Amino acid sequence: MSHLSIPSPTSTPAPDLAAIKQRQQATWASGDFAVIGTTLQIVGEMLAEAVDLRAGESVLDVAAGNGNATLAAARRFARVTSTDYVPALLDKGRERARAEALPVVFQPADAEALPFPDHGFDVVLSTFGVMFAPDQARAAREMLRVLRPGGRIGLANWTPEGFIGRLFKVIGKHVPPPAGLKSPALWGAEPHLAELFGLPPGALRCTRRLFNFRYRSAAHWVQVFRDFYGPTHKAFAALDPSGQQALEEDITRLLGELNVGGPHSLVVPAEYLEVVITSPTGLR
Repeated sequence: MSHLSIPSPTSTPAPDLAAIKQRQQATWASGDFAVIGTTLQIVGEMLAEAVDLRAGESVLDVAAGNGNATLAAARRFARVTSTDYVPALLDKGRERARAEALPVVFQPADAEALPFPDHGFDVVLSTFGVMFAPDQARAAREMLRVLRPGGRIGLANWTPEGFIGRLFKVIGKHVPPPAGLKSPALWGAEPHLAELFGLPPGALRCTRRLFNFRYRSAAHWVQVFRDFYGPTHKAFAALDPSGQQALEEDITRLLGELNVGGPHSLVVPAEYLEVVITSPTGLR
C-alpha cells in the first residue's frame, strides 16, 4: 500500500523550522531568563541524583540556560560541558560556576546539531531546555548520538497538564504559535518521549514531580515573567494595550486557581516529568 498522498488545498504547510529557531533564539535572548532560572536550581540537583551521577563522568548539559543542571553536575565532581544557543545565558552560567570555583567548559551549541563526536559523553542532561527545540525528533537523535553505550539521559520537562503546560495554552490563545509546530509540553508525556527516542515505554523511567513557584503575589509573578521570561516577555510585546490586559487577566486567573499559598502569598505547584533513559547495550 502506498503511503504517498497529495496535499489538499487546505493542508497545513510544514513549518519553517529554521525560521522558527531564529525567532526562538531571539525570544530566549530577550528579557533575562537567568532571573527565573536561578529559582529552578533544585530541579537540576534532583535530576543529578535521579541519573545517579558519579564523580569523574563526562556530562553534557543541552540547552543549559544559566546552568542549573551544569552546576549540579559540577558540584558532584563530574567533567561538565554546558551548551546553549544563547551565548548571554552561558555567560550567566559561567559567572555562577566561577563564583563556586567549579571547572566547567561553556560552549555555544544548537541542540539540534551538537558539535561533538558520537558517543562522547557518559551522561546527557537537560532541564526545561531541549523541550523547546523546534525539531523535536532531531534534538532527541542528537542526544542519543553523543551518548556513549551504557550512558544515561536525564530530562526535566514541563507536563501538558501542569501549570506551565496550561500557561502555554493561555499564551497561545492570545499569541498563536506557528502553524504545525508541536507543543514543547509534549516532552512531558511519556508516550511522546518513547516515540521521540525510539524506545519502548519501559525503557524510560519517568517520575512526575512538582516545582513550587514561590512569589509575593500573582501580580509579582506576572511582572517578573513579563520582564524576564522570554516567551512571556515577547507575548506581551506582541499585543496592544487591550490585548496585554486580557493576557494579564487570564494568567492572573490561572495563578489564582492554582495558588496554594493563601491570600497573602503565591505558591503555585508546577508539575514536571523527571525522565531517566538508560540502556545497558547503549543507545544509537
